[in-house]
Amino acid sequence: MPVNINWPAVMATAIPNFGSVTTGYFVKRNIHWFESLKKPSWMLPAWSIGPMWTGFYCTLGYSSYMVWRDGGGFEGACAPLTIYASNIILNWSWVPLFFGTRRIKWALYENAALCINTAALLLTFHDVNPTAAYLNIPYLCWSIYAVAVNYFIYRENKQIPADEKVADEKVKEVAFS
Repeated sequence: MPVNINWPAVMATAIPNFGSVTTGYFVKRNIHWFESLKKPSWMLPAWSIGPMWTGFYCTLGYSSYMVWRDGGGFEGACAPLTIYASNIILNWSWVPLFFGTRRIKWALYENAALCINTAALLLTFHDVNPTAAYLNIPYLCWSIYAVAVNYFIYRENKQIPADEKVADEKVKEVAFS
């Protein structure tokens, strides 16, 4: 008996995970810098981040499929899927901004924008498929937590002027590489 695979659901679930390849590159290149920063005592251990993000990405992707399916495709669910696409872009952008350019303050602002975007995502998903929105409540909670961690790191590790030049060089390096 042949297996019937729902390829749109599989692809929607997989797509958000593609960004972790790029983000891993920036983290590995800058892990020593990150380890030197002052971080909150309540920050989760590093080993938990990868599995958590895999779960968030899969849930986010599958819920986008639910909205696409129940909302009438890209045309019928244009607003929630556009917010979803911007959410993925904001999500993938944080790691190169924080780790790649080492601009902690910029990353904080970007992280706050992501958090607001995630709330909008839940609201628009709820209009099409409430379950799709409910599945992403842990992601919204994580986004709020991430803003708090980012703020703590910013507050405790404000860049001194000499570091600004290094950060400017990192911005150029990331932008033109």
